[in-house]
Amino acid sequence: MNHCSPKDCLSSSYNRIWASAQNALEGLLEDELPVVQPRPQRDRLQVFQTLAGFYLKYLQILHNLEEVYDQMVHPQKRRVVRAVMEGVMGRLLELKNEMVELEFSEFHYFDDMLQDLKMTPADLEVPIPRYFVREKMRVLKERERMLAHILAKGGHIEQQEPVCHAAAQRVSMEEAVQLLQVCERARQGRLRARFMREIRQDESRSQLVQSQSTSTLDPDAAAVRIQKVWLGYSQRKRTKRERLEELIFLGMVPPERPSPSAAERCAQQVEAARRAVQEQHEAEYQRAVVSIKESVRTVEGPDIRETLQEQIRQWLIECRDATGRFPDFPGVEDGGSAVIFAQKTPDQVAAELAAKEEEKEKKKNAKGKKEKKSGNEKKGKKKDKKGKAKGKKENLEGEEAEKGWKMTPSSFLPTMVQGSKIYQEVWQERDEKQNFPQRFDAQLVREEKRLEVEEEVRVQVDELMRQELKNLKLAVDKDKGKKKKAKKTNKKKKKKGKKAGKKKKKKERDLTADRTIESLYEELVLEGLLIRPMNVKLAEYIGEYSYLGTTLRQAQIEPMPSLSDVRQLIALYGILPLGSQSVHERAPLIRTLLLAGPAGVGKKMLVHALCTETGANLFNLSPANLAGKYPGRIGLQYLLHMVFKVARQLQPSVVWIGDAEKTFYKKIPKMEKEMEPKRLKKDLPKMLKSLRPEDRVLVVGTTRRPFEADLKSFCKVYKKIILIPRPDYASRLVLWRDLLRTRGAQFTPALDLSSLAKVTDGYTQGHILRAARTVLTTRRLGQMGRRPLSAVEFIPVLGRQDPVYKEEEEAFKAWYSRTPLGKKKLRATKTIDEEGDGGKGKGTKGKEKKKRKDAKGKKKKSTKQTAS
Repeated sequence: MNHCSPKDCLSSSYNRIWASAQNALEGLLEDELPVVQPRPQRDRLQVFQTLAGFYLKYLQILHNLEEVYDQMVHPQKRRVVRAVMEGVMGRLLELKNEMVELEFSEFHYFDDMLQDLKMTPADLEVPIPRYFVREKMRVLKERERMLAHILAKGGHIEQQEPVCHAAAQRVSMEEAVQLLQVCERARQGRLRARFMREIRQDESRSQLVQSQSTSTLDPDAAAVRIQKVWLGYSQRKRTKRERLEELIFLGMVPPERPSPSAAERCAQQVEAARRAVQEQHEAEYQRAVVSIKESVRTVEGPDIRETLQEQIRQWLIECRDATGRFPDFPGVEDGGSAVIFAQKTPDQVAAELAAKEEEKEKKKNAKGKKEKKSGNEKKGKKKDKKGKAKGKKENLEGEEAEKGWKMTPSSFLPTMVQGSKIYQEVWQERDEKQNFPQRFDAQLVREEKRLEVEEEVRVQVDELMRQELKNLKLAVDKDKGKKKKAKKTNKKKKKKGKKAGKKKKKKERDLTADRTIESLYEELVLEGLLIRPMNVKLAEYIGEYSYLGTTLRQAQIEPMPSLSDVRQLIALYGILPLGSQSVHERAPLIRTLLLAGPAGVGKKMLVHALCTETGANLFNLSPANLAGKYPGRIGLQYLLHMVFKVARQLQPSVVWIGDAEKTFYKKIPKMEKEMEPKRLKKDLPKMLKSLRPEDRVLVVGTTRRPFEADLKSFCKVYKKIILIPRPDYASRLVLWRDLLRTRGAQFTPALDLSSLAKVTDGYTQGHILRAARTVLTTRRLGQMGRRPLSAVEFIPVLGRQDPVYKEEEEAFKAWYSRTPLGKKKLRATKTIDEEGDGGKGKGTKGKEKKKRKDAKGKKKKSTKQTAS
């Protein structure tokens, strides 16, 4: 019997995952593209459930496709999977945008739908495709090498370590003498303790020898004594283990992190081996593409040229026989001779060309008709007045019938439809029994390249046949009036060109045209404007899912978002568009992103995670970092031009503006006037307008005092605002557990994590991390065996830090409610409340109040007039 190797079995299993994902996608596409268009929906809850259902199902499909693309080794299959996966990513962003516009909130809760779809909160995490970084690993390593070289050249290597050493050297003479005395006394004490230990060991040895020589114990009694000691030790050990297992089962003690088993290590090795095979197969495929195309061009190119010329000549003759004259040859814009062979008869092609000519003539005559209409409009005004009442009624009835929500057209559905069509036609029923190593299919490559060669040859043949047709018309038809028409058309084209030239905007002047990107990159690094991002993954931003979101919203209470929701938004708004060019070009465009929240909630960490997950460059345009650099108006323009030019050329890029509220201060504090924090206020919006959809550049602002900024100008720049709250109980519990485990703490019943998480309500991740670092020193970790860690040890360290008080949290909520999205949310809740309480009564009361106010105003005016 033939047994497949583990790699071949894995290939078949990933093929099955791909097939199940494609089947689920086909079902979704049938729901999204029905034959009969559905009527507009008025029920907001029903609309949200349909959108959320699509969103969650697409999320499941994305999980499967990402896993398949990461491990599949067939190069042609991977291209199909990637096209579909990018379509799914883009559709997710479109659905998220629809939900935001529907609910006027960036955060959405799917608690009830998770139960219906049998999903867990882990399934809500947006998967980050690993190819974002893996496929450009060489470029990233080269960039890292260049960055290290520039920093070494400028003397900026490891800037923090010399500061620490300098701080250690700044000691007075008395302090230095005291340090030396303490160290010397400690050394002498250690020596004395070692000598005393050796003396005690010698004494105990001598006593043991004397006792053995003087008295002997009965063997039975000795055996009983040994059994008693052993049984007591084993029972205590068993009891301790059973108690620990019970506490872990009850959830009172976190389980120890198990080391990877042999099977897991083997699976990791197989995954790494499959990625190496991917690279080999991709290199083979790229070489084969070039060689096969060249062979098709040399072998089949002449035959293709001859057949195309014969077909076009035959078509010309048929058109001549059918219409009595030679037809016009289709232009390059219309598709050339490809239009002829699109399964159409000569009569149909001639009719289409004639229809296009008629449309052009209609456009010419449109101006004359407009002038006539302007004269006739005056005469028809009286008739229109009579018919207006009827027209208004009909329009109102039509508007009432068409009111409601409709799905906006998607730019990613055609991509997914095309991908599923390719899967069904090519890969679904393809027999690959002979292709065990999953190398490329040469026949498919030849078919693809034949089409490309045919298109290239067609362009050349079209030029020849246009000239041949021109000669035929001159020889046979003797059409003399064509030259005059051609001159007229040329004149019109020139006029159109002049008009188009007027509409074109002036190109921006390149202030650094005489410099290379490498020199600009080096200057930005040396000035500290382009920095090295920290190696932080988005998964390291720890936070638990909130299970009460839907329940609170149904009770008309707006819940605070969880850290898990923040993590999902960063993946959707930042990582997916920056990682994929096609997604960024066609998805709803996001140029700016603002992370607002108290100090210590992880805003800066999220910025670095954005760069790590996408391999993006990180530019630092914080007001503190710009102080004293490139002074003056011209210097600032030069700086911004340089930053955004390098960001576009080396995309993806993230431009980080820390303390973003300082750029839009209402009033600059006296201490910060020298820093000029408002330098970017006028020029930054202009640079943002110059960013196009194909520029993968994201401006991310972070702020902990957003209420100090002018809200109108602030929200004009930052369209997307993510409010990051302090961690809730569940997030704090997970955070404490992971922090203590990573720092080497041993979990015992004495360490009550639940109480610790409850006590630290109001403290942020930064506070908790600082407390863990302060308590868990190397000395304290060495004492774990003798003195178990307890929760009380963290309380004094936390007591010296200021938590996030309720007043500060309420200030953030009040500020967010005054943002454009917050205002829309308040209006929507008010209308819902009015509809629930009976909006008609309230409306009549409001009208009565207005009438009373108007009457009072009239009385005041009359009294003033009499007094005068």
